[in-house]
Amino acid sequence: MILKVYFKPTFIKQFKRLESALREEVLEKIEMFKDKKNHKQLKAHKLNGVLSGRYSFSVNYKTRIVFSYLSKNEAVLLVVGDHGVYNN
Repeated sequence: MILKVYFKPTFIKQFKRLESALREEVLEKIEMFKDKKNHKQLKAHKLNGVLSGRYSFSVNYKTRIVFSYLSKNEAVLLVVGDHGVYNN
């Protein structure tokens, strides 16, 4: 199943600040994320605490993307960055 992906302005701002090699990697992972079959490989998981109701997946060992499902077929990417994104 293919997800339609939207981007919050915050996500876009943070994305633009990343170094170009990391931006490439983020774009690759977003493409993978669009296919729900890849969610396990991306380590997509539900978050707890203040971020309850949101989800996260890994870009690499250090970088994460936090997102929410809008519906079964749609997701919005909220923030991108290191583990500090969990504090936003």
